Order: sequence, then structure tokens, then C-alpha cells
Amino acid sequence: MSDIMTDLLYSEKQIDGMDLKPDSFPIFQSTVYTMSDMDEVGEVYGKKERGFTYIRRGNPNRTVLESAITMLEKGEASLCYGSCMSAILSIMIKELKAGDHVVCNSHIYGETKHLLQEVFEKFGVETTYTDFTDVSNVKAAVRENTKVMFSEVLSNPTLRLADVKSIADIAHNVGAVLVIDNTFTTPLAFAPFTAGADYVVNSLTKYINGHNDASGGSVTASKEKIDALFDTALMCGGLFTSPFDAWLIHRGVQTLAVRLEKQMENACKLAAFLEKHELVDKVYHPSAASYEQRSLADEMFKDDKYTAILSFVASEDMNKVNEFMKRLQYAQYAPTLGGIRTTLSHPVTSSHASMPDADRRKIGITPGMIRVSVGMENIDDLIKDFEQALEAFR
Repeated sequence: MSDIMTDLLYSEKQIDGMDLKPDSFPIFQSTVYTMSDMDEVGEVYGKKERGFTYIRRGNPNRTVLESAITMLEKGEASLCYGSCMSAILSIMIKELKAGDHVVCNSHIYGETKHLLQEVFEKFGVETTYTDFTDVSNVKAAVRENTKVMFSEVLSNPTLRLADVKSIADIAHNVGAVLVIDNTFTTPLAFAPFTAGADYVVNSLTKYINGHNDASGGSVTASKEKIDALFDTALMCGGLFTSPFDAWLIHRGVQTLAVRLEKQMENACKLAAFLEKHELVDKVYHPSAASYEQRSLADEMFKDDKYTAILSFVASEDMNKVNEFMKRLQYAQYAPTLGGIRTTLSHPVTSSHASMPDADRRKIGITPGMIRVSVGMENIDDLIKDFEQALEAFR
């Protein structure tokens, strides 16, 4: 069986109707594909696999990207969207109706919560938020009308783990589907589909693309579920990835293994350094000795592949936080994650700014917390940079 790096380099590069064999897959910018006569029309539309006719129906760049994502996630089929939020929206549209109930992890991305709370609530869908780190909380939140359970593998920014296999069992016992956001971990570290998730979503904008130059999202599921999503979301909603973005992301996919393995290795080493630093109060990363769910992390992740994200807590003095960021030579503030260069964010003033301070503190988010998306820099250079910048907290 070949290595994932080899598989990614040689993932599907030929598509139906293309006789050329370019080493670099081209961009198919066309919005429409012509047919010679009604015989060809019948042949194209009669195929089990979707042929290329109109851009909403299909595009060669989307097709090769979807094939690569399916291979990575070990699923049956995938769809690619303009963003991860579009992907999540399409699942909720398909699976929910008025009177249904959702059980959602309380440690969740703010926009996902906004979608459930501000949009679907208007249409008669109720959501219960609970801490998924304790599966008894999930069991207690279930109702007769529960149709969807939703969680990230690792929460943002406190990196709390969800036991995907146990939660999948709970969902399936009550006839619900489990949707897992795999953005922080990526399928290189963990494949939720193999642990029982019904839908796996990724923000392709982040690590899978890796270069901060394209926007996209994906859903991986059974062939049956993906076909149903295609009919409702892509054909009716027009939520698809553009050809150029799909081409950029597919290019990024081919270097994912070499990029992310280096970034995950760097994250482990940076977390170890921060954990020992006298000016750092707490480090959130599955590799950290103090990580509260270490046994679950060791069970779910193999070969020290966890995530390239970490968070740490230092002084709550905002002047010192600001000075720390000013002192850094390499890492810069950015309202996203997953690029090849190290970036920082400050959850209290960004992703969790709308949450009351008391509620933030209950889940460990304080003004002294900084989230780090670790890049590919030489780790010694990165540690030295953080070491000198941390002096701002004295």
C-alpha cells in the first residue's frame, strides 16, 4: 500500500473527455460545455457519474479536488463548496426541518453557532449546546426529535477533544446523524468518517490549501448522502467552489503531507517550550504533558500527529499582550489559520469577542490567551523568536 504523499502526488489527474496528459492539471475556467447532437446530450446526461455540462452541475477542477478529499478522508464521495460554512449550511438544509432538534458542542466556531442560533432557530429548529468532552452530557441532551449532532474534533481555541466514536454511537442509537468539522486536525491526523461520522466537513481555505490564497470547503460522506446534497445545495443553492479556487486548493493538496507533518512537528516542539516557560501559565495542545485528555489523544492520534494549532495563556495585561505581538519578528496577527507561516490570533478580541467575559472564562478563554497557527519555519528560529518576545510579559 502506497504512502499518502505518493497518493496525493498521483491522485486523479485525468477526467472523462480529456485526452491530454498534462503533468500540471490545467484550469477549466469555462462555465459551459457544448455537445454535438442529441445523442451526445443523452449520453452525457444519462451517465451515472455526472458529466460536464454547466458549471453548477460540474467542473473538472472540482472533480479532481473532490476525488483527492475523498481519498484523504477515507470516505465514499465528497463535494467542494465556496467555504466551509457553505458546506455546513448545505448539510443542515438537507437534514433539518421545523420541529427538529440539534445537539451541538458548546466549544464551537462562532459562525457555526450563529448559523444554528440566528438562522435555523427562525425556521423552528432548536439547538442544545453542551460540553462534548463528557459523553454523558451528550446523552443527556438527546431528545426524541434530535436529528443532528455537531462538533469539531478539536475545539477552537482551547483544543478540547471530542470522542468521535462514542458520540457517533450515541447519535446512531437515536437515529441522528453526526457532523464533524475536521479543519483543525485535517484527515492527515484523523479521519472522522472511519470513526463513525456521517458527514465530515473541512475548511479547505486552511491547512489543506495551506497558502492563504484560496477559499473553499468540503463535505465527505456516503455516496447516497453526497448525491442528495448535490441536488439541494449545489444545483439549487449554487454554493460551489470556483474553478480557480479549486485549482489552487488541488495544487495545495499535493504538498499537504510534507507541509503539515513539518507544521505538526513544530507545534509539538513549540508547545513543549512554552509549557516550561516561567511566564506562560497554561498550554493547550494534545502533545503537552499537562493536556487533560492525553489518553484520548493518544487513542485517536497516531505517530504524534495531532494538530499544528496550539494556544497558550500568559498575563491578562493587554499592554503586555500588545507588546508581545510587536516584539515577534516572524509570527504576525492574522484572523485565520493554516498557512505555511506562523500566525497568531487573540480570541477575546476576535473569534469570541461577542461572548460575555464570564462565559468565556468558564471555558478557559481569558484576555491572556493567544492562539498560534504554527508554520514551517525552522523550529529553533521560531522558539528563539517566541523566547525574546515573551519577555514582554515580565
